Amino acid sequence: MTCTPSQSSVSGTTHHPHYYPPPSSSSSKASFKGCCCCLFLLFSFLLLLILAFILVIVLALKPKKPQFDLQQVGVQYVGITPNSAIAAAASSASVSLNIRMVFTAINDNKVGIKYDDSRFTVMYRGIPLGRGIVPGFYQPAHSVRRVETTIVVDRVSLLQADASDLIRDAALNDRVELRVLGDVGAKIRILGLTSPGVQVSVDCTIGISPRKQSLTYKQCGFDGLSV
Repeated sequence: MTCTPSQSSVSGTTHHPHYYPPPSSSSSKASFKGCCCCLFLLFSFLLLLILAFILVIVLALKPKKPQFDLQQVGVQYVGITPNSAIAAAASSASVSLNIRMVFTAINDNKVGIKYDDSRFTVMYRGIPLGRGIVPGFYQPAHSVRRVETTIVVDRVSLLQADASDLIRDAALNDRVELRVLGDVGAKIRILGLTSPGVQVSVDCTIGISPRKQSLTYKQCGFDGLSV
């Protein structure tokens, strides 16, 4: 029986498996950093593109500041009670007041406006008497909306000089001058995005007649515009 020698025996050489060194950790880190850098540049480019698009839209629409004005004031009740037997020498007085205020919001923009809750304070010679709130609302483009609030003052006490001035104004002049202050916060909505808040300060002076239970005059203006 004849045995055929194997190929390895014939060649007289021995084959060894090839050795592949493991990948270097430094090359993996470099690849990871390169990938992060590319993603950062991509996101930065997209962000700049979005900002440029929004800027073009804003410049094209030319949004205007909101117009929010006190349109009507209805005096429902005025009560001034001196807390002394002699009105002229009153050391204190109690004020009760119910007034209904109607505001007009005008949106001349091509986009809608989102109003936050607005708070208004009635003051007499710098002394707060009562506060009213207008709930927030959304106003569509090119629209006019009327909103209202009622301020109730329930027997607020004034002391010394303020009480004497109030009683003198009511008894002798039949005119009590009050000041209405409030902040109106609004945001413009463009393509589902909301702009930074814009706040308008409303400052109104009103005169009321305690005898007639009515409004005698009203002078309003905007105290300022801040972002």
